[in-house]
Amino acid sequence: MDFSFTETQDMLRDTLARFLADTYDFEARKKMLARPEGRDPGIWKALANELGILGAPFAEEHGGLGGSALENMIMMEELGKVIAIEPYLQTVVIGGGALKRAGGAMADALIPAIIAGEAVIAFAYAEPQGRYDLANLRTTARADGAGYVLSGQKAVVYAAPWASHLLVTARTGGSQREREGVALFLIDANLPGVVRRDYPTVDGFMASEIYFENVAIPGDALIAGGIDLVEQLVDEATMAICAEASGVARRLHEGTLDYIRQRKQFGVPIGKFQVLQHRMADMFIEVEQIASMALMGTLKLDLPAAERKAAVSLAKAKVARSINFVGQNAVQTHGGIGITQELAIGHYFKRGTMIEGQFGSADFHLDRFEQLTA
Repeated sequence: MDFSFTETQDMLRDTLARFLADTYDFEARKKMLARPEGRDPGIWKALANELGILGAPFAEEHGGLGGSALENMIMMEELGKVIAIEPYLQTVVIGGGALKRAGGAMADALIPAIIAGEAVIAFAYAEPQGRYDLANLRTTARADGAGYVLSGQKAVVYAAPWASHLLVTARTGGSQREREGVALFLIDANLPGVVRRDYPTVDGFMASEIYFENVAIPGDALIAGGIDLVEQLVDEATMAICAEASGVARRLHEGTLDYIRQRKQFGVPIGKFQVLQHRMADMFIEVEQIASMALMGTLKLDLPAAERKAAVSLAKAKVARSINFVGQNAVQTHGGIGITQELAIGHYFKRGTMIEGQFGSADFHLDRFEQLTA
């Protein structure tokens, strides 16, 4: 089987890599984090207007490049290499994935806005009691005339402080943990009754606790698909952060390799010590396995649901354990400075640690894989 990328995919990777090398080094990222809004909005506009890469996975009829999940994988890996704080995952991968399946007037209006960098979507799915159970929902959407009334709370909604729209899971029926009765809504983030509490996350992003206080939403905000669509979107997002983990892990390994070549002890670089050479070799193996599992899982996203879920869980379980190994060894090799704000390696370590548990830990995905393949 040929695993090489197409000429267009290579061009996308190279274009984004060059742009990020020029505009998104570690010092530039620290300055972005220090801004009140936690990012530089001009970067998102440049990704849209100068590079045109926000349209990578969208159909040409909407102004996109006609790509797929593979294009998202390529973009996320490069963004991971600079631990970019741009809302590509939330807006393009998740929000765009929902819109492509919704179709109709909603997709016709919002997909071009995403491609142009004008729309930012945040995925409000997690609840304080829910852990990794996507059906464990207390947020409700009660039918009211031609629309709905949305009530409830969502936790750790990444990119919500910047969002123009929210993609929200809510119950239209059924009990708290039932699979039946789960619905997906795409709403204006500034509707009356939407209350946010914004905060920075440990990995440098911005997130919000969101409270829906009897928010009136129109009937056409409902996206068909139920829990099956929510699971598919989360599986696609899971593979996107596995690709991001590949970029993060590669930089953790490269940064640690540079460090042991420069740091001296007993008058020689510590990279001369055999135990550290073995450690670097083990880290490199895990880095390559993350890249392989990210590609494997991404290629299987179009399989039937049970096969897709099994492949995604197998990939995420391995990636979670591998990024933990790479991050822990990078910090241990650097010593105390490895977790400081001043050193880039600490920022990569924090993002890798968050990826480890995002959309399901290794233990969660191993359990899911066992249930699916029993």
